Amino acid sequence: MTPLLRQVLSQIDGPDPRVNELVSALVTHLHAFVDETRPTDEEWLAGLAFLVETGKACTPDRDEFVLLSDMLGLTSAVDQVNNDGPEGMTPSSVEGPFHSPAPERELGAWISAGPERERGVPTVVHGRVLDCDGTPLAGARVDVWQASDTGLYDTQDDEQRPGNLRGLFTADAEGHYWFRTIRPSSYPVPTDGTAGRLLRVIGRHPMRPAHLHYQVTADGHRPLTTHVFLAGDPYLDSDAAYAVKRELVIAPRPRTDGWEMDVPYEEIEFTLGLVPLDRLPRGG
Repeated sequence: MTPLLRQVLSQIDGPDPRVNELVSALVTHLHAFVDETRPTDEEWLAGLAFLVETGKACTPDRDEFVLLSDMLGLTSAVDQVNNDGPEGMTPSSVEGPFHSPAPERELGAWISAGPERERGVPTVVHGRVLDCDGTPLAGARVDVWQASDTGLYDTQDDEQRPGNLRGLFTADAEGHYWFRTIRPSSYPVPTDGTAGRLLRVIGRHPMRPAHLHYQVTADGHRPLTTHVFLAGDPYLDSDAAYAVKRELVIAPRPRTDGWEMDVPYEEIEFTLGLVPLDRLPRGG
């Protein structure tokens, strides 16, 4: 430990021990970074300017810091240390920067109401919300959102009305939920900000594999944020957000009848297992 680092750490003595621990660890790693890489004054100031620019890019509909965290794999790293649990639970995944309040909808409703509904592949998504032992969680809340067939969320696209391709559903007495939509597509994350600039500089592509987002809550259970990824997508092994988990990859099934559909469509079945609060791992 350098004398300078020892001096800085000696003056971290706030009233919250956890804050002291986090700041001390951060300072220690940052000083180690400086010792290892020996940045010039110009490089250090450029890094600070990059963070300032990231903050200026944030809006109520887009969080560039979340996007930057995703692109560096940090969001997935935090997810991994916070969401282990017993057998039967559905793996978690990152939220991403485009979550916003979804309109409440009846089971079976279409969440797609824009021009993408005419262009896209009709899709029925259904499943159950259960606890880790397979007990149905009646009344569980299932919040879903996705990008359109052109890879844009409603907050990015003037063609879409607010709340398009989003829905908040309440599972029935047996934990069932279902809704109708269009098949999601792979898409690039926004590259007009600092996260996109970083991807270009380090030689990475900005693509995310086709997916649906979920946030699921039920009384007495840990909330779950996760994805459904579509099997066969070319970006499953190189997701820009490092969010793909094998258990979350599902192959849509072609169907011609059922689910109140009068045209050929694809079916995605995704059952969700939530962890009861009394079965959380120590520290979870």
